[in-house]
Amino acid sequence: MGKPTGFLEYEKELPGRRPVELRVLDWNEVYQPFEEEKIKSQGARCMDCGIPFCHSGCPLGNLIPDWNDLVYRNRWEEAIDRLHETNNFPEFTGRLCPAPCEGSCVLGINSDSVTIKQIEVSIIDRAFEEGWVTPQLRDFQTGKKVAVVGSGPAGLAAADQLNRVGHTVTVFERDDRIGGLLRYGIPEFKMEKKVLDRRLDLMAEEGVIFKTGVHVGVDVTAQNLREEFDAVLLAGGARAARDLPMPGRELKGTYFAMEYLPLQNKLCEGDTIPEEEQINVNGKDVVIIGGGDTGADCLGTAHRQGAASIRQLEILPRPPEDRDETANPWPTYPNIYRSSAAHEEGGERNYSISTKRFVGENGVLKKLDVVDVEMKRGENGRMSFEEIPGTEREIKADFVFLAMGFLGSERTGMLEELGVNLTDRGNVARDKNWMTNVPGVFVAGDMQRGQSLIVWAIAEGRSCARGVDLYLMGESDLPAPID
Repeated sequence: MGKPTGFLEYEKELPGRRPVELRVLDWNEVYQPFEEEKIKSQGARCMDCGIPFCHSGCPLGNLIPDWNDLVYRNRWEEAIDRLHETNNFPEFTGRLCPAPCEGSCVLGINSDSVTIKQIEVSIIDRAFEEGWVTPQLRDFQTGKKVAVVGSGPAGLAAADQLNRVGHTVTVFERDDRIGGLLRYGIPEFKMEKKVLDRRLDLMAEEGVIFKTGVHVGVDVTAQNLREEFDAVLLAGGARAARDLPMPGRELKGTYFAMEYLPLQNKLCEGDTIPEEEQINVNGKDVVIIGGGDTGADCLGTAHRQGAASIRQLEILPRPPEDRDETANPWPTYPNIYRSSAAHEEGGERNYSISTKRFVGENGVLKKLDVVDVEMKRGENGRMSFEEIPGTEREIKADFVFLAMGFLGSERTGMLEELGVNLTDRGNVARDKNWMTNVPGVFVAGDMQRGQSLIVWAIAEGRSCARGVDLYLMGESDLPAPID
């Protein structure tokens, strides 16, 4: 490494966030610019640790120590080449990934981990600014055609890989714009959509064909795709949201998170949405059920819409401040209490609390009945939650957003028509080469894995692309980070 003592000389540092009172007035990303010299010093903190566990912590197998050192040495153009070797979209992961690599950083055993995620996004953003990221035009074609269904990170990664080895790739998206959850699930304040658009423009220049407003299984049959294309890759995600079926669920004012977030993203895109179709919480009391990232996305969105009050409810206990070295030892991802930029902006977080019913008047939501719970773990390891007597109470709520995760893929339509096998958990089953039981039909991302991280989706898209290429050509030189 260029600075063997860097981890002793520099402390971990991150870019500052824009002042809360200013950033809640717009939809721009929350982070301020990070000075180049600070980024270089953060790169110098990467240790010559012998066995870089960050490699195994990252599903993509990113060559993290290599590009950390290149940044420290001011060799930025080489750094982006090294970064792109394993990651098609570092501008996405550098903003949205929870950085399991940092959780497995050797320095993190007894100190603050290396600032891997920030260095990653700094490399790719500078590369775009300097003009180092340019279309890689293929000079050959295999004559094979591949259909990719779904334009989230898994589908885009697979399409990018397959296009580069000469296949003609068409990506089908049922929404009106390409991007999947990157487009309509992630708020602008976490990733401005110009970041997504510049990568999509690049892919289009390189030859990837994008078709929007095409719902496979509705607008076009899956059989049509099988007849027109040499291979079909399913990357439709896990969009079946977890519901909360209980008295009052039908009341107006209760929505899934993925009914709420896309509408605001469309408004940010400049779309015109009739006022009666919008979900605007200005001046209202909001409750978000679910303590994860999607719940935090709803929280930040509600802040910017001007909610009067916001509570985020989680049935699980509050995570510990520090890693439990017995139950959650290094280098596993640390299960600790975290606060996002949205939490910094306000709102109340309640743990170990369960909703009993939605209560309203004249068909309109007014409040929730809730109760505190205690988590119990049975002999079989399954969790259960017991109500604590005497803790029942009411919470005012004009709007409730359900952000409790997803149960798997939507099974009606395309999956039923294809007749693909499902796993016990309801995901699409695959073999070691990422092919379903239907010849020539492959699957990647949340559709086969279940709800997961963006970095896993990209890794699966890359790995599945190798399986498709192998099927079409009999051999493949494409890398596969996941077996």
